[in-house]
Amino acid sequence: MTGYLARRLRYSIFVLLGVVTFIFFLFNVLPADPARLTMGQRSDMASVANARKALNLDKPMLTRYLLYLNDISPLSINGRDSATRQEYPYFSLLPVSRSNALALKWPHLGRSYRTRKEVSAILADALPGTALLAVVAMSFATLLGILLGVLAALKKNTWVDTSAIAASVAGISMPSFFAGLLIAYLFGYLLHNYTGLNMTGSLWEYDPFTGRHLALKNLILPAFALGIRPLAIITQLTRSALLDTLSQDYIRTAYAKGLSRTRTLFRHALPNALNPVITAVSGWLAELLAGSFFVEYIFGWKGIGKVTVDALDKFDFPLVMGAVLLTSVIFIIINLLTDLLYAWIDPRVRLY
Repeated sequence: MTGYLARRLRYSIFVLLGVVTFIFFLFNVLPADPARLTMGQRSDMASVANARKALNLDKPMLTRYLLYLNDISPLSINGRDSATRQEYPYFSLLPVSRSNALALKWPHLGRSYRTRKEVSAILADALPGTALLAVVAMSFATLLGILLGVLAALKKNTWVDTSAIAASVAGISMPSFFAGLLIAYLFGYLLHNYTGLNMTGSLWEYDPFTGRHLALKNLILPAFALGIRPLAIITQLTRSALLDTLSQDYIRTAYAKGLSRTRTLFRHALPNALNPVITAVSGWLAELLAGSFFVEYIFGWKGIGKVTVDALDKFDFPLVMGAVLLTSVIFIIINLLTDLLYAWIDPRVRLY
């Protein structure tokens, strides 16, 4: 197990390094001038030149890339002077020279061009909204998808089965951004008087009289829109896996021993049929955490997706780079945990 974990960690680090390299060179070949974006379009040439020096834009591309790796890495070489310690707090591990030390620190993602706030602080403020939205959407999709899949398998070749298959095909074919627009218009605008739901809104709302209050109803529509596609896939997977399991010899043996249909279904068939569903849930959870950009933007839900789209609109490159890097790390961690879960359930996986 230790060797398998080491291989997966090494693979994950290489993937993350590839993502970091792609992000850096992609945003450094764009025609926009980061120094001008930082100082504003009306700033003088001297201010822009100072900004270019502060952002290391006067250095060669390879040097800037190494400095970027040093900034985002938790293990890096930092200056030992008090100014550096105040700007980038770190824990010194080993002095490497009179002025530098090998340090353990929180990754530094830079500052937003627009607000001048730390990118890590902006993302930390937006991450809980995205995580809550993804977990609620995935919970809704998993519970309802398994229920519909079981009903479709038990009622094979009936109208229940046909309806479940037709609905799941429609759900798979519908992109999240289209589903978001349709749901927002239908339930948040046309039927607003009946549903009481808003087209846009975040987890916390501010009222000039009552102040800040929790608005969980704003979570319903974006979670529904985000969960439609995984719901459709989980329904199909549950149905096909359960039909295959119910045709196995040990299920017929259970019936021959006199076990009831309900006990056979929930004790023997369903647990074995849920293996592909677990795979789909883990993969979709990572995708929802990393890919709810358009749904958050459509519903005005405060999360990493909305922050990233707003940053792209304002050419706020450090914030976009930090958001893409964070979502990549989340995706890699969830996939790593899924691999470890597979290895724990099935020891044969450790051989690969």
